[in-house]
Amino acid sequence: MSEEKAKPGPKGVPKWGTITKEGIIVGREGRVVPPDEIEHLASLGCTDREIAKYFNLSESTLRYNFSEYLTKGRHQLRITLRQAQLRVAIEGNPTMLIWLGKNILQQTDQGMFDESKRPLPWTDSFDDDAVEEQDEETQIYDESQEQDGI
Repeated sequence: MSEEKAKPGPKGVPKWGTITKEGIIVGREGRVVPPDEIEHLASLGCTDREIAKYFNLSESTLRYNFSEYLTKGRHQLRITLRQAQLRVAIEGNPTMLIWLGKNILQQTDQGMFDESKRPLPWTDSFDDDAVEEQDEETQIYDESQEQDGI
């Protein structure tokens, strides 16, 4: 197959082109790294190691030159996740509602301890007057049953 008939694509010879990127020049080789791409990769949850490998940089160079973009991207990830969680919760997912209540609203399963809501203290000792009254009522009831022949 001659080079004139070769087609670009998976089975042919690829065509090469040139693009111009704007970004920060970093590293000894003077690589141009667009900060918006760093921010985007961080917003997708990529680690510093993954982002550094993608741009062929060291992790320390990445952190030194792009720390604010990494931070901003990770904050964007958190915001996006919260929006998704709230959407799912509002659509009626009770598990998500409980989880968000615990984590955002600091709600707990135990409830709050309040002195006014304490149960009354339990005691086994009876008041002597109450026992006497109870005995008298019992006797009167019993006597009435005996008079009726029951």
